[in-house]
Amino acid sequence: MIEALKNDAIVDKLGGRFKLTSLVQQRWKELMEGARPLIEREGRSDLELAIAEVLAEKIAVDFDASDLTPPSDALH
Repeated sequence: MIEALKNDAIVDKLGGRFKLTSLVQQRWKELMEGARPLIEREGRSDLELAIAEVLAEKIAVDFDASDLTPPSDALH
């Protein structure tokens, strides 16, 4: 599961490894605090579930509501 995060396509889509890591970390925290999963758990840990949600494009960085700069591809 974590190997999938090394894929440059997902890293580029989110604007870098830092943004990807921050997104996974925030979602992981939400899941640990009892947030409802956006995909089927299928026996996955909270961390694995957070990663799977990112890969399934169920969660993403909200560039409009944050001070973060979107990647150049997101501007088109």
